[in-house]
Amino acid sequence: MATRGFTGRRSGGNESGRIPPGQHLVDNFPVLTAGPTPHVETSDWKFTLKVGPRPIKVWNWDEFNALPMTEMRRDIHCVTSWSKIDTVWEGVLVDDILADADVKHPTDFLLAHSYDGYSTNVPLADLASGKAMVALKYEGQALPRDHGGPARLFVPHLYFWKSAKWVTGLQFTQRDEPGFWELRGYHIYGDPWREQRYTND
Repeated sequence: MATRGFTGRRSGGNESGRIPPGQHLVDNFPVLTAGPTPHVETSDWKFTLKVGPRPIKVWNWDEFNALPMTEMRRDIHCVTSWSKIDTVWEGVLVDDILADADVKHPTDFLLAHSYDGYSTNVPLADLASGKAMVALKYEGQALPRDHGGPARLFVPHLYFWKSAKWVTGLQFTQRDEPGFWELRGYHIYGDPWREQRYTND
């Protein structure tokens, strides 16, 4: 299985050095999802941090928005071969989430969970040290539902399926457990610069 719009490898990259091989630039922001778009009200939204099955801390919308906010300007790369440069996001760094919960490094791996049942795995090393956030705004506006609002994981240096939409929590796991697309033939890590699209790439 592959997400709608998947076109496989393309030859060449971009001479600017910002576009990974097999990617092409877009001006719009394509919407690709694994299923229907859930409707999540901020009044009902909660974010849970777990170590294994054990909840460590739960934030509601107001509590989460009271955490330190950070802005990131990053290029993003979708496994379906499009790239978009200089996108601007605002949200809470994963570092600040862990600090607020007084959690440092219980394991090396995490699963991100979403309201629609989606999940994806990301190593802690790719979420910490300012590399990733739970984004609440895009281009200065509240994150649109089609793009994961009210909150999505944002891991810009990996293929964008790792930036789980409608995120509801992070869970530390003992091993690198595959998530939704990883179980369906996508790469366990997903580095755009190494074209890690499929399992054996």
